[in-house]
Amino acid sequence: MPVAGSSAPVRLRSWSGTPEIYFDKQIDNSRLVKIADRQRNRELGMFATSVAMLFLLVMVYAWQHFSAVEYGYKIEALQAQHQTFNEAHRALLLEQASLSDPERIDALARKMGLEAPQPGQMQRLEPASDAGQPVLARANDIAVATGP
Repeated sequence: MPVAGSSAPVRLRSWSGTPEIYFDKQIDNSRLVKIADRQRNRELGMFATSVAMLFLLVMVYAWQHFSAVEYGYKIEALQAQHQTFNEAHRALLLEQASLSDPERIDALARKMGLEAPQPGQMQRLEPASDAGQPVLARANDIAVATGP
């Protein structure tokens, strides 16, 4: 049901008692020129800068927080590793003490058939004195056990 004097089609909604008629109106905004509002642009720039600074501060805080948590985990792992190394060190010290026990060494030497040196078997070697020769290495107080 077109309305007189209008070339646009008429759209009707479902019947609710009062007829509603909508017309399409063509508006031409091509001749309008947007005026630059410097105050509004300044406000938008300040807002964008403020939001960027807030975002930057939040990111720095989050980075510091997560770094602190990560370093906490690393410290815990290193402390556990340190404790493990200390326990291994104590075990090695106990093993060294038991292996260097003179009674144990004497028992092993007797099993291999070794005996303690007799009073005349030990001879001390005196270092030779070569006045003109360079000395590469020197060992003082050398004792050699001679055979029977």
